[in-house]
Amino acid sequence: MQGPPERIAPQSLADYLEALTKAVFDAGLSWRVVESKWPGFVEAFHGFDPAWVAGLTPPEIETLEQDRRIVRNRAKIEATVSNAATMMELDAEHGGFRGYLRSHGGYEATVADMKRRFRYVGDSSLYHFLYVVGEPTPEHEAWMAQHSAHRR
Repeated sequence: MQGPPERIAPQSLADYLEALTKAVFDAGLSWRVVESKWPGFVEAFHGFDPAWVAGLTPPEIETLEQDRRIVRNRAKIEATVSNAATMMELDAEHGGFRGYLRSHGGYEATVADMKRRFRYVGDSSLYHFLYVVGEPTPEHEAWMAQHSAHRR
């Protein structure tokens, strides 16, 4: 069984984009599959340089969709491109992406806003993302109990 993900101290917007992309691609897949291909993701997405990713054209997305180094899911690749553009806008608007994350007054409000703005994200992927980038999150067992109650 996988333990908690490793936390990072994001140094750049690329660090945030990489963490969000990993959460997006982990959704619905075995984390082992994504983890084993992660070095290929870093290469294919040019180190998650947000400007490079946001600038991908439809033909370049089609090329990535054929790239065996990554999980070839077009919807998730397109979400990554859109998420990079959104992240860049919020980074500029809030004087840093961390400023955006902390502008909502709490975890639930941050998640709600991110669900509106970002593609291919949900409760679990956003919990994972916020945990990894060192943002305040509810205690894991309490969060699990709350979210499993909503599924019944």
